[in-house]
Amino acid sequence: MDDETADDTQLIISELVTNAVRYGSPPIELRLIHDRTLTCEVRDAGAAAEGGRDLFIAARLAQAWGTRCTAPGKTIWAEPTPPPVP
Repeated sequence: MDDETADDTQLIISELVTNAVRYGSPPIELRLIHDRTLTCEVRDAGAAAEGGRDLFIAARLAQAWGTRCTAPGKTIWAEPTPPPVP
């Protein structure tokens, strides 16, 4: 992973965790899944609604992102945009 992608990934993780702390409920869990792509997930036990979450930065830096309901709570995930292939 190049430096720019690493910096973007750190910022995405920071935004997802900050939003979970501000708007979610404990416990808060971070998972990084490296398969064909890197997926950053943050799960919390808060209500499934996304209202009030400012995920603009994460959405701008990610090639894909979304939410899914879990029991209890929700998971917000993002896949950082990979570096260009030389």
